[in-house]
Amino acid sequence: MVNNTSVSLTTPVMATYSRFPVTLVKGKGSYVWDDQENQFLDFTSGIATCNLGHVPDPVKEKLEEQLQNLWHCSNLYNIPNQEQLAALLTANSCGDQVFFCNSGAEANEAAIKLARRYANKIKGNSSSEVVTFQQSFHGRTLATLTATGQEKIQQGFAPLMPGFSYLPFNDEEALDQLITLKPAAVLLELVQGEGGVIPANQEWVTKLAQICKENEILLMVDEIQTGIGRTGTLFAYEQYSIEPDVISIAKGLGSGFPIGAIIAKEEAAIGFEPGSHGSTFGGNPLATAAGLATVTHIMESNLLEDVKETVNYLDQQLLQLKEKHSFIKEIRGKGLLKGLVVEINALEIVQKAIANHLLILTAGPNVVRILPPLTVTKAEIDEFTVALEETFQSIEKGV
Repeated sequence: MVNNTSVSLTTPVMATYSRFPVTLVKGKGSYVWDDQENQFLDFTSGIATCNLGHVPDPVKEKLEEQLQNLWHCSNLYNIPNQEQLAALLTANSCGDQVFFCNSGAEANEAAIKLARRYANKIKGNSSSEVVTFQQSFHGRTLATLTATGQEKIQQGFAPLMPGFSYLPFNDEEALDQLITLKPAAVLLELVQGEGGVIPANQEWVTKLAQICKENEILLMVDEIQTGIGRTGTLFAYEQYSIEPDVISIAKGLGSGFPIGAIIAKEEAAIGFEPGSHGSTFGGNPLATAAGLATVTHIMESNLLEDVKETVNYLDQQLLQLKEKHSFIKEIRGKGLLKGLVVEINALEIVQKAIANHLLILTAGPNVVRILPPLTVTKAEIDEFTVALEETFQSIEKGV
């Protein structure tokens, strides 16, 4: 037994996060409130999770209804919400079947397992290698942090899982290595979120998809952060004119309620069979009630069309800020996943923005990440612009 009586703990919660000095207790739409009743404009959306804003009415109503009936049952039985959500996701994607889990990391775990089992059991391939890309982020489990192409995420967790290789992102010549490697699958983000909000180049993606098709390599797209409307279409892959074999989703799927999933084409989906994979809580009635309400609202409303106009307005405001402040070197991203590349410490910007009642994020040491909900209004973007301008001025003045 370890004697740790000399260790002083300020909180019983493990220190896996460097938390900002804000305690949030309530949210609605684009706003959150702390325990002192201070109001903040939330342009983090719970890290691209609350895509319909906080506590959206369509999702709240569906959850309240489900709470009166059934919270959980085993996946040994049919779950109506699960069937309906799977049907909705396949009807609006290139996939045919869905596996439900609880998070983005679990979704990518499922994708990796599916790729290996498909290669071994269905194709009889000698290689079960999965290729990912430098600066990617795919999760915090042992397999998904190994898949992640960032050494800082992997530090301290050796030995890492075998069976992963990394190629440079957006490098067309490097893709030729796939022909020699002939891996089981390629896993990529179409916008590297944690890695710096870096979009994939169209020509690079086209070549990648062609190589995968010609060499029978599964093309798996991690849409954890880009999916469910974040980039202006339900899935980011739609903007690249490709059809992935497997799509992993989570975050925005449940409007803040924990849920993840993979959507697979039928040929890939046969890699799983009864007993090969599972999840106790995955796709339970509550989680799929949230997911069903979220996706239904997005698809039946005019929201994605509205987002296009919203994105144009946000881009205009960001360009004006860039013209005023020379330390802003680049604006990049897709849809409502934006990154400001700055010459100063991005974390300082995020910390000082809190004093102006604005919540934003970093994506590395020199990128400010901006993630408003899809429902954000022009008036709220104006409010964001004023708060960020005040933040920039205070930094320039050394206040």
